[in-house]
Amino acid sequence: MTKKVKNSANKLAIALAFSCISVMLSGIANQIALAKSTNPQKCDIFAYVTDTDPQGLNVRSGGSTKNRILGQIAINETVQVVAAAKNWVQITNASGGFQGTGWVFVPNLGLSTQGYGTNGVEVYANSNEQSRKVGRIPANTPVKLLGCQGDWAQVEYQGVKGWLKREDQCGAALTSCS
Repeated sequence: MTKKVKNSANKLAIALAFSCISVMLSGIANQIALAKSTNPQKCDIFAYVTDTDPQGLNVRSGGSTKNRILGQIAINETVQVVAAAKNWVQITNASGGFQGTGWVFVPNLGLSTQGYGTNGVEVYANSNEQSRKVGRIPANTPVKLLGCQGDWAQVEYQGVKGWLKREDQCGAALTSCS
């Protein structure tokens, strides 16, 4: 009888070990899949902080609210955006406050259009001038930043989403960049 109990205990221990290994491997596979799905898009644009929190915009160690806060950036400060992954962008070269590189939630950033002295700037369907024009935004108008690709900014203005080329962007809040 004790031999049967020992065998049952051994079988149970082996089954639990395999279950734990299976759960661990599944977790690792999910982390790898998540890392691949959030592969950052390289960017090179400037934007300004629109977050009105008196503490400033949180800069984090990664693109999630679960990541550690590295510092804050005050409203209207200019940042250089160097990468984008979903709703997060990697920033560097803040004009004030935070020094270094980190990630911020993209809805807390904005930019304005240039085109001073013109009837506005074109918004494109894709991040190239050969794509279809989807609208026009008046000169010196604040727009919502949605993301970026290279030196193109994906923006939204009055419900129209599209792409602005570099020469039509102004990443400084308190000047017209003209």
